[in-house]
Amino acid sequence: MAQNIEGKVVVITGASSGLGEAAARRLAADGAKIVIGARRLDKLEALVNTLSLGAGAAVKTDVTQPEQVQALVDRAIKLHGRIDVIINNAGLMPHSPLEKCRIDDWNRMIDVNLKGTLYGIAAVLPYMKAQKSGQIINVSSVAGHKVGPGGAVYSATKTAVRVISEGLRQEVKPYNIRSTVISPGAVQSELPESVTDADTAKTIQEFYDKYAIPADSFARAVVFAMSQPDDVDINEILFRPTAQLY
Repeated sequence: MAQNIEGKVVVITGASSGLGEAAARRLAADGAKIVIGARRLDKLEALVNTLSLGAGAAVKTDVTQPEQVQALVDRAIKLHGRIDVIINNAGLMPHSPLEKCRIDDWNRMIDVNLKGTLYGIAAVLPYMKAQKSGQIINVSSVAGHKVGPGGAVYSATKTAVRVISEGLRQEVKPYNIRSTVISPGAVQSELPESVTDADTAKTIQEFYDKYAIPADSFARAVVFAMSQPDDVDINEILFRPTAQLY
């Protein structure tokens, strides 16, 4: 069992599949108390039953709605009396060339990837400040470190997550709060399914089919960051499939 995880209260957004689900499974196995949120309540409840997380551990959550993110965090407080970690994982990736002017997709990425992360931070900070402890784990991407054709807006949102995470790290020092940003490469998830442009979707799916590694790779990165002693703050993890060039 990983050290420093058993008994911790962990909230995970975007937990109905992919990276969030993998993190929930791994952390539950290591003894954490998990409260999960996503839009698909049926999938959340199935995961709660599979992992025996207990009544009330699934909360239907659209991270574009700050009151729903707050309700998710408040549920963890109601069930367990504290919150030790939030994993701001919910995200989508509708790549397309800028010239196609898919403004609705741009807005969705900004609302989910960027504002959703901010809403998660806002929901937990008052509790963590009062506790004088906690860890905020934000999910960026390799695309938050470099940009490619068709990925400008997605990369912008994921770069913003990194910038916010660094500002957060500096601001929460008086409260003994840790801040981590994890930037995965191609990891098996539903992200390719969020691409609405047909030509881009084909390219992205072929890339993921060729390179993507299991979602548990992300869960292991989460465990590494969480399991450090309280005086060690792992601020950034960037990982890719060994075969991935981009």
